[in-house]
Amino acid sequence: MLKQSLQQKLLQKLSPQQIQLIKLLEIPTMQLEQRIKQELEENPLLEEGQTEDENFQEDNNDEEITEDNLNDNNDEFSFEDYINDEDVPSYKLVANNYSKDDKREEIPFTTGVSFHEHLQNQIGLRSLLEKEHILALYLIGNIDDDGYIRRKLEAIANDLSFSQNIETDEDELLEVLKIIQDLDPAGVGARSLQECLLLQINNKDQESIEIKLARKILKYYFLEFTKKHYDKIVTRLNISEEELKSAINEILKLNPKPGSSYSDSQSRVIQTLVPDFVLESKDGQLLLSLNSKNVPELRLSNSYNDLIQTYTKSSRNERTRGEKEAFSFVKQKLDSAKWFIDAIKQRQNTLFITMNAIIDYQYKYFLDGDEAFLRPMILKDIAEKTGLDISTISRVANSKYIQTHFGIFPLKYFFSEGLQTESGEEVSTREIKSILKECIENENKKKPLTDDRLTIILKEKGYLIARRTVAKYREQLNIPVARLRKEL
Repeated sequence: MLKQSLQQKLLQKLSPQQIQLIKLLEIPTMQLEQRIKQELEENPLLEEGQTEDENFQEDNNDEEITEDNLNDNNDEFSFEDYINDEDVPSYKLVANNYSKDDKREEIPFTTGVSFHEHLQNQIGLRSLLEKEHILALYLIGNIDDDGYIRRKLEAIANDLSFSQNIETDEDELLEVLKIIQDLDPAGVGARSLQECLLLQINNKDQESIEIKLARKILKYYFLEFTKKHYDKIVTRLNISEEELKSAINEILKLNPKPGSSYSDSQSRVIQTLVPDFVLESKDGQLLLSLNSKNVPELRLSNSYNDLIQTYTKSSRNERTRGEKEAFSFVKQKLDSAKWFIDAIKQRQNTLFITMNAIIDYQYKYFLDGDEAFLRPMILKDIAEKTGLDISTISRVANSKYIQTHFGIFPLKYFFSEGLQTESGEEVSTREIKSILKECIENENKKKPLTDDRLTIILKEKGYLIARRTVAKYREQLNIPVARLRKEL
């Protein structure tokens, strides 16, 4: 049975220009160059160079053009169209206020063989049966970046049976895994932290008393070791605190993440960090500029002027179908080129306004980089200061970097919440974290500071903060609880 009904639906509409600007705001300067190159390749009406005085002659009121379905500048896309659209390829931007002759500051990362390729190369040098080689490569593929196999061998055996049509079992996989665990770096292929450390300690001098004791602790008293119940280990092994300390020192030399240490030193991909903004300090004054390296200035091409002039001067009856289609194509590309150039200019202006507002808000901090002067600041603060929407500020802050005279920082670094001191002064949570870190670094490691004690210290310094908040900030700093920081 058919049924008619009325439904009211509210849709957020975005114009093509808005969509263009949103996408351009999201990409960093490092990627803007590629995006511009793509647009230059796709649009013949767009070219490199400064804008000239010559203008296009076009008749936007021509009825024939409308009948040929030319794009209307007022067409709108729904927000859903934007969400479902493919991501715009990234590229790199230029502004006139930063010369190409200026020194370019970048942070390069070296390239090399990846961690997994390193393991595969070693397996290739082993004398293995064909099936063993296949199983070894599959197991290596299941090793994470830290160097561990987190999956159960039974699950891996099932995967091989279903996906590779290879019949195997846990015992066979375990034998191959032992071969992998003999590879470099030591500890690779472990299924737990305990196994990882034991693999490494087994590679050391087994005649050493400290090594023997360290191995015994890892094998039989691992839980007590991780919980730092040193008194229990001393009692059960009937050893002195000095002997325990020597054994633990050997354990602390081991690497709990053998894979990450290798991949950190030999990255697979060359990456270069290029700042979006450059802030210089001259005679106590802060000078901001947009980084404009390798990004061409854009202008409209005049190569189709003759076609446009001929078409607009002719009467409707004289225009052939081919001329109408050609002019329709040119007008579409012309509108697109205008939109793109305008979007680039708006992007530049929005970035500059936003960064200026951040610098103005954090002016004392930017003078010398002292974190004590970093004020609490959220997206709303900058949105109110610039008159821009919070979502726009968020897009500008995302994946953008600024080069200062005291280092290169992501824009997100300058945003943090705040707390009040006893005097009512608002301070940044980053300042409190810095104090917490300093207290813990300077604590007596034999009697580390508990969260309760840290709360008292902060209150003595005038910071009104709860114990649970101290615990939260400590965890955000990746600092373990006091018991796990204890040393002999």
